[in-house]
Amino acid sequence: MSDRELLELAAKAAGFAWVDGHVSTGLRDRDGRVWNPLTNDGDALRLAVRLCLLITQTKYEPGVNAYGSVGIAWYGQKHDFDHEHFTDDPYAATRRAIVRAAAEIGRKMS
Repeated sequence: MSDRELLELAAKAAGFAWVDGHVSTGLRDRDGRVWNPLTNDGDALRLAVRLCLLITQTKYEPGVNAYGSVGIAWYGQKHDFDHEHFTDDPYAATRRAIVRAAAEIGRKMS
């Protein structure tokens, strides 16, 4: 799934409108920044909170673990976590895991 498709479905899950290739959150942003939880920590955190996502991590330790992972679970999902693996950027992996979980919620809303 492309990043754009992930963002569209995540926006749907969050109750935001997708207008002209951008998300309309209804929130005023003074600098005109575009909502993108794949690249913005604040947007990702607000999305996780809005959808009541449970986030857990296993730590990446060079020389000890080959990778770390971020697990996401949400209400209505079985007790399994959706995992995003990472090596050197746990922040990007966490944002992507949040968006992937939100997109799955949005997909199930169709």
